[in-house]
Amino acid sequence: MLVAELSALRQFRFIERPIRDPAPGEIQVEVKSIGICGSDLHYYADGGIGDTPCVYPMVLGHEPTGRVLKTGSQVSGWSPGDAAVLEPAIYCYHCEFCMTGRHNVCSNIRFLSTPAEPGFFRQYVNLPAANVIALPKGVGYAEGTLFEPLAIVLHSMKFAQPRPGETAVVFGAGPIGLLTIAVLRMAGAGRIWSVEPVAERRVLARSMGADATLDSKPDAVAQIKRDTGGRGVDMTFDCAAKDGTLNQCLHAAASTGRVIYTGIPSEISIPLDFHEMRRKELAIFNVRRSNHETAMALQMMGSEMARLAPIVTHQRALTDIGAAFDMLLAGEDGAAKVTLTP
Repeated sequence: MLVAELSALRQFRFIERPIRDPAPGEIQVEVKSIGICGSDLHYYADGGIGDTPCVYPMVLGHEPTGRVLKTGSQVSGWSPGDAAVLEPAIYCYHCEFCMTGRHNVCSNIRFLSTPAEPGFFRQYVNLPAANVIALPKGVGYAEGTLFEPLAIVLHSMKFAQPRPGETAVVFGAGPIGLLTIAVLRMAGAGRIWSVEPVAERRVLARSMGADATLDSKPDAVAQIKRDTGGRGVDMTFDCAAKDGTLNQCLHAAASTGRVIYTGIPSEISIPLDFHEMRRKELAIFNVRRSNHETAMALQMMGSEMARLAPIVTHQRALTDIGAAFDMLLAGEDGAAKVTLTP
């Protein structure tokens, strides 16, 4: 099978690897589409994520959909040709955190697309049956890749706890930011601001439900303060984690507001404006992937796909992976979610 390996900073290479038959309890899947995530971009452009460096060569990609080819023994309920989404996280199920329902921080997690665990930028994969979930009818392979970022957004809402009429600002209108806006709108939020430097993404933010869109280069926080009579907003979401947005979230929040950090910064250490947090008694939350939200994400996609599908702006062949990554890094052609097809 063809595999795209990240072999050095901003360099992919293509190699052929064999694929074994599925073991007992496994399903063999032909990968049909994989979304490029912001964390993939960090590995590609920064050489790691925070204090976790790349170990070359490595296989990225953790937003996959696919078609079932065959099953190992002890697997039932699946037939060749079935369409599925492929969960990238394999849990131990017996550590303290799994036993208390916090699987996303499992002590022994295997997350496919990290340095030690090959991801899905390849043609075929064998997965535990628990990691293969039916793709909702009427949802295509490319649009189906939104299941993983949408699950992350739904997880962030457990911290945000949006109440009808509350105000929010979302920094960054990439896929996570756009989905955050869409979910906030579905949850009955009041006025939603989107802060994003790319004009085409600001248009997408409007279509997802943002009431106001601001370029991030001017002082967006000052504008939000003016719009709210100096109060600020109830919820701030950082889905960009760049160009000062982590602290902008603190300054845009109203007293006793909730600040949710979903994006991953490139820097290992970032100074936060502590006294802004202290004076306002802000609640600060960090989002670590998702935790039991995939089923809800798939249900939402089944009913809201027409609304969410425009987030997938580009589809490219796996062999064009380098150009696709560079397009996203440069913000070219209004790219939001880019998917790759092996």
